[in-house]
Amino acid sequence: MATFTDTTSFTPRGAQGTPLREGWFTRAENWLDDRGRGAWIAALVLGLVFFWPVGLALLAYMIWSKRMFSSATKHRFGGTMQRSFAMGRPTGNAAFDTYKADTLRRLQEEQDSFESFLERLREAKDKSEFDTFLDERETRKNDAPQV
Repeated sequence: MATFTDTTSFTPRGAQGTPLREGWFTRAENWLDDRGRGAWIAALVLGLVFFWPVGLALLAYMIWSKRMFSSATKHRFGGTMQRSFAMGRPTGNAAFDTYKADTLRRLQEEQDSFESFLERLREAKDKSEFDTFLDERETRKNDAPQV
């Protein structure tokens, strides 16, 4: 009787042929990454409160994986920051690209208009405050006893 010994282990593969490592730790890590740095800090505090070795292990992992001190855009947003810079690139659909260009132009005009409105509002407020200051100064000067 022949025996078959396989020394390789079976590793499930994803769509691109990469190994799937979807254990509970990876799922928890992804869940915390989706919620950002605050979720990691909350998990750290809860770990320290309920069972300090777990909190200490989380702190060590956060420092080791650079989640504690790295920018939030790397872990929290994944690739969305890179996608936002691609807004100016054409999509290949002429109708959509025209619509997008018109919308962006209109939004830019509205933003410029609003910023000029805010500037006029600030100038009017500054002028009003300065006029009030001059009036109060004139009143104080007239009310002061003359020597």
